[in-house]
Amino acid sequence: MKPILLVDDSHTMLTSISSVLKRAGLASATADCAEKALAMVSGGLAPCLVITDYHMPGMNGVDLIARLRKTAATRFTPMLVLTTDSETGKRQSAKAAGATGWLVKPVDPASLLQVVKQLVPGL
Repeated sequence: MKPILLVDDSHTMLTSISSVLKRAGLASATADCAEKALAMVSGGLAPCLVITDYHMPGMNGVDLIARLRKTAATRFTPMLVLTTDSETGKRQSAKAAGATGWLVKPVDPASLLQVVKQLVPGL
């Protein structure tokens, strides 16, 4: 099974979401910044889904999505932005970059799993 790539500069968020996915029997890979996520994909990781924070030091989540959309391994991979921000302009920029959807923190574990299963049938 391909892992779900989680990208967030918050160790607590990475651990929390990873734990939710693990309890549901899903594999995950984590990166604490966009640059590490890009390196992982360049190194051969082909995730079935990417969930990224919007606000991170260095490259933000929208820029990460735009870069991943230009990479063969992730060109058609579903990508979600998970953030505390719900500003319409930021949502629109995420969509324009290729985001599949937007979730606002804190996200309910059952809701997260429902969205994951909708985006990646067969998990």
